[in-house]
Amino acid sequence: MTSSERVAVVGTGMMGTSIAMAAIRAGDAVRGFDTDPEALATAGARSELVAAGSFAECVEGSTLVFVCTPVPAVADVVCEALQLAPGAVVSDVASVKERVRSRVAGSARAADLGRYVGGHPMGGSERSGPEHASASVLDGIVWVIDERSEADPADRVEAFVRKVGARPVRMDGDRHDRLVAIVSHLPQVASTTLMGLAATEESGEPEILLLAAGGFRDLTRLAASSPHLWGDILLANGEAVGRAIDLYIARLGALREMVRAGDAAGVEQAFGQAKDARLSLAAKPTVRAGVAVLQVPVPDRPGVLAEVTATMSDAGVNIEDLQIVHSPEGGRGTVHLTVAAEAAPAAERALRERWFEPLRLA
Repeated sequence: MTSSERVAVVGTGMMGTSIAMAAIRAGDAVRGFDTDPEALATAGARSELVAAGSFAECVEGSTLVFVCTPVPAVADVVCEALQLAPGAVVSDVASVKERVRSRVAGSARAADLGRYVGGHPMGGSERSGPEHASASVLDGIVWVIDERSEADPADRVEAFVRKVGARPVRMDGDRHDRLVAIVSHLPQVASTTLMGLAATEESGEPEILLLAAGGFRDLTRLAASSPHLWGDILLANGEAVGRAIDLYIARLGALREMVRAGDAAGVEQAFGQAKDARLSLAAKPTVRAGVAVLQVPVPDRPGVLAEVTATMSDAGVNIEDLQIVHSPEGGRGTVHLTVAAEAAPAAERALRERWFEPLRLA
């Protein structure tokens, strides 16, 4: 059985507060501190963490410290926590690892450096602030742990990660930064750019957003993220993000030329490869036979989503993924259900028996 920890959370935004909530759920004692008293008060009310009056008070006597501040401040806060809490393992949740590690290595005392474990929980949303925190944010997510960390401290962090319901993955910081530039940072860039294009290039067309269907809304959801937060992240991982943007531009350019040339086969192949890759991504490792996506039109009324999920439960069909797209006109919407391919026929039958009209997309 995993022993209890005395956890300190420095920075009580959405992720810091979610970590506090998950730790308390797992039976750990948690203290928190934030330079914003209002954020700290909200975090305390939501998570039941003990609000500390100072940074030093927060980390004093702790066994695990999680630094959840904005990226530019992380390295300095980590170094200070290593000094103030000599018995604690200190980790962080920054979405950029190499720059943070190099700055910590250049500033921390050599005797303290072994207690630092770089980390990155791959969860959250476009929303920020403790009011959007939840212990469920950590359920099942990948939590990267820098594999260059010393064994015992890294094992401590890994044990905590497992205890709060996340999935630890050991990875080198350079590799982490290169990969998240593609799957995390580039999507933010693409979403922001597309929303900016629609808002400025078509500013003389007031009806444009009335035509925005689910695809546009899905792709631009990330554009609602914190500009300050994402500016810090992108600049901290500038080289890898720049390379990712270059690769993306090259892909767009190739697709543009196929479209202009009327290359139907090339366009279809590009779309087909992307579709296969996306369906593979949607499947959990245990779903070997692939997945199917069912599009289910639903009325926009209370309880309808519960009906859909209950229908799947009664049919013995596990939902691998679920998305809801609301119609801009109101009154209706569409649920996209991802299920194991072998379970799709049973799912369709069960939905039709409840008067839903599913359409299998893949």
